[in-house]
Formats: sequence, C-alpha cells, structure tokens
Amino acid sequence: MQPSVSPGFQRRHTLPASEVRPLNAQDAISVFEIEREAFMSVSGECPLHLDEVRHFLSLCPELSMGWIEEGRLVAFIIGSLWDKDRLTEDALTLHKPRGSTVHIHILAVHRTFRQQGKGPVLLWRYLQYLRCLPSVRRAVLMCEDLLIPFYRKCGFKVLGRCAITVASMSFTEMLYPISGHAYMRRNSEAMRFPQSPLSVQSPEAEEQLDV
Repeated sequence: MQPSVSPGFQRRHTLPASEVRPLNAQDAISVFEIEREAFMSVSGECPLHLDEVRHFLSLCPELSMGWIEEGRLVAFIIGSLWDKDRLTEDALTLHKPRGSTVHIHILAVHRTFRQQGKGPVLLWRYLQYLRCLPSVRRAVLMCEDLLIPFYRKCGFKVLGRCAITVASMSFTEMLYPISGHAYMRRNSEAMRFPQSPLSVQSPEAEEQLDV
C-alpha cells in the first residue's frame, strides 16, 4: 500500500526549487522585462532591445543562461560569439559562429531577488559552463567604471577603454580567459549550483549591477 500524499505537497514539488538552463526565444519577454526595469532606472538605456533579445536567443541559445525558481525567471545572462580581439559596434548585434570569444551582453537579476548574491553565483556558473565549450577561449564584456571592482573579483581583467559608446556613456572592456577546458560530460554539472554562495560582490557594485 502506497502512503498517501496530500495534493498540496504534490503541487509544491511539481517544479524544482532552483535550476539553471539555457534560454530560448520563448523566454524573451521575461528577459526583457527584467532588463528594462534593471537598466532604465540606472542608465536610461537597455543593453538589448526586445528584438535583439529574441535575435540572440534564437541564434545562440546555448550562450545564454537563466536562473529559474519555481518556474519563474529570476536572473539571466545573454552572450554571443565574437571573432576579433576587441569589441566594436558590430559586436552589439552580431553573432559570429566561428569566433572563439564570448561577448557577455548582459547580466541582470529580477528586482525582488536582488541583494542575495544571485548575480555573482550565476556569472560563476556561466563561466564554468563556457569551459565545456571547446572552441571558446575567452569571455569579454564592457561595463561602467563603477563595476570594474565587481568583475575583477569575478576573475576578469581590464583590457582598456572600450571603443563602444552609448549616448554619453563610455565603458571599460574586460576579459576572462577560458582555460583548462572540462570534458563535455561535465556540461550538465556546470548547470548546477555551487554548494555555497560565492562571496565576490561588493555592496556598491551589487547595487549598480542589480545583483
């Protein structure tokens, strides 16, 4: 005789408490809503517009990562491949399938889940996942100067001033070398959470990055 289980208990366990997975075009609206709220209030500019979000999630979904809690997107990263040493304006909209550099376009966390360390944990997991992609040699991003200490603590190094400007804003380009590639069988492991949260964020950077 099987033990009885209450319907409420079954419902609570229908979805995993936390999971990480690649995103797809169906996630675009949820992604854009988080991005718009996070960035418009700070800089007045979104790194990616909705059509650009759909564009990258259709072309290279494997270079995105979303943190899902009980079926709800709470944090995400979107990336694409780039084939030059430094970022140019074309890197904002193009995906170069033969490139060996991952351009991280955006990292954002839903407003109700900020100040919990989710941003740095997701970034760490994403960088570990990139080690499972044999063709990837490095990850790059551009950020405002306030965020340089945050990304340095995450292992990024300053490359110099970025050639890209948005309105009146200028950026610093940063690099993370991808070395010691893992076996592909570890790909699924890179989609799990570390046993304990990473302590890499500073309060000032966390507030600006909304993580």
